[in-house]
Amino acid sequence: MKKVNIALVGAGAFGIKHLDGLARIPEAQVTYIVSSTQAKAQEVAQKYGVPHASGDLNEALASKEVDAVILCTPTQMHAAQTLACLKAGKHVQVEIPLADTLAGAQEVLQVQQEKGLVAMVGHTRRFNPSHQWIHQKIQAGELNIQQMDVQTYFFRRSNTNALGKPRSWTDHLLWHHAAHTVDLFQYQTGSKVIKANAIQGPIHPELGIAMDMSIQLLTESGALCTLSLSFNNDGPFGTFFRYICDKGTYLARYDDLTTGKDEVIDVSQVDVSMDGIELQDREFIAAILENREPNSSVASVLACYETLDQLEKQLTA
Repeated sequence: MKKVNIALVGAGAFGIKHLDGLARIPEAQVTYIVSSTQAKAQEVAQKYGVPHASGDLNEALASKEVDAVILCTPTQMHAAQTLACLKAGKHVQVEIPLADTLAGAQEVLQVQQEKGLVAMVGHTRRFNPSHQWIHQKIQAGELNIQQMDVQTYFFRRSNTNALGKPRSWTDHLLWHHAAHTVDLFQYQTGSKVIKANAIQGPIHPELGIAMDMSIQLLTESGALCTLSLSFNNDGPFGTFFRYICDKGTYLARYDDLTTGKDEVIDVSQVDVSMDGIELQDREFIAAILENREPNSSVASVLACYETLDQLEKQLTA
């Protein structure tokens, strides 16, 4: 069996999720762990049985034992690191967001097209079984989305990651968390956003970001999306999607799906796993081995970043 040798870069909360998913993919072989320090990389490499550990991405990029890279690093590094991987001749999957500017996203697309390598963005909602179930119904002509009502809520008044541990970089409601929904909305409707509005609350004095935000979207097909985001919500973490369709209403919570009347829908047979991160990684590996464009390729998600750019301009005007 042909294997893809992978360098996992960023051994934080999401990096660990990728390592757990990759362990279940026969064609994947992690050969490098890269972290902010050699010691942290070595600790994770030992735990997962990975032969090489480094505090320097360039070391992994220079290695013949690396075919592809998965980037789980701070948002502000994504575009530059993705470009470095492509220029080093490595396939790359970067966690969301692709970039924190439209220009950064466009540059990555240009280099990817020049190099002809697989470049994929971690828009995990495309892969969660709950959202896949909806997508398959839409593709079969059984559903049409009239409106999506989405809530993205965290209680994050200090700089912590998904595991509640301190981190060195600042998260962002627009360029990170809104990106999930902006992309999913266009993907599920098969239609481009033509009108987008956003308002935000006060900027946090220490974190330097808005802690609350509200976004409205309209597609060419006439579908609406209302997205509420907050770092101030004292309740369960995560994003909750209400699909209001012409034939039924559905509520998606990560990998769970119910009707609008709370009737459980079995999505366990939608794909080979219930883990959206694992399914995302399976698509990355398959696209490399099959020499094809992956779902959530840089080209296919660019419209999301065009919309985020429009929204940022509104918010800073």
